[in-house]
Amino acid sequence: MKIFEIYDDDNNRSVGVLLYYLKEKSFIVELEDDLDEWTAPLLFTAFVKKGIFTMPRDASYLWVRGRVIPSGRQNIKSILRTHNLREYDEMKLLELSRGRCSQDNMYIREIMKLPEYVLFRQKRNLTDCTVLDDRNILCFFADGKTRKIDMTKIDNDDVTEKVCKNPKLMNTCMVGVGGYYITFNDSIDVSAATLYRAGKAVPLSLEDFITFAGLNIIDTQQCCRELSCTRQNLAYMTDHGLFEPIKMNTRGNLYLKSDVLRSRW
Repeated sequence: MKIFEIYDDDNNRSVGVLLYYLKEKSFIVELEDDLDEWTAPLLFTAFVKKGIFTMPRDASYLWVRGRVIPSGRQNIKSILRTHNLREYDEMKLLELSRGRCSQDNMYIREIMKLPEYVLFRQKRNLTDCTVLDDRNILCFFADGKTRKIDMTKIDNDDVTEKVCKNPKLMNTCMVGVGGYYITFNDSIDVSAATLYRAGKAVPLSLEDFITFAGLNIIDTQQCCRELSCTRQNLAYMTDHGLFEPIKMNTRGNLYLKSDVLRSRW
């Protein structure tokens, strides 16, 4: 990850930081929390009015795009050759221009450490998540808290109308870069802050969850050992509904250990 301070020459102050995740080529802008609609970058004023200072990745990307040469520019190939760039890369172009733009007097400069206010906010970023059913998601946060979120109650039409009505789309849920959001199909995002506020606290840590999974989920080989049977016997019992695998794979299944042990009763 690269970190850039966003500096405003007009007001002689830092307005925030730009985080760039190299592998994902994703941007997140974190603004100072004393900004208002007059001191914040123009693109972010609507968020600042609502008290939002961590910008969504799409808004952060738009801010970057607005400060570099567009990819559709007629002489773009010549410009890339001049700067020894093999392909169009927003971040490299942004660094070359230091993020300067005719719309304002802001620019970027690389820094080595995250500011304290960003580190404080990141304590409520996500570390993991899992889909529970067609509407509920269990989220684990960096501060050790766990929350269960009913996604039908999230104020986001894409989530309530598309994700919650499409189990296949719901199951694409994963944590986005830096734990700043969850994303469905890498196209519909919900911020960590929104999830934290909307969720109901669950007295369970990620470590507890991992411990449970490690001790209570067994593979085909372990299952055969517990039941003293062959793979063929196990397949027969599974096919006849003696117990259900929690995950199926051509090379073997995963089972809940308690289900397997109950089959011996």
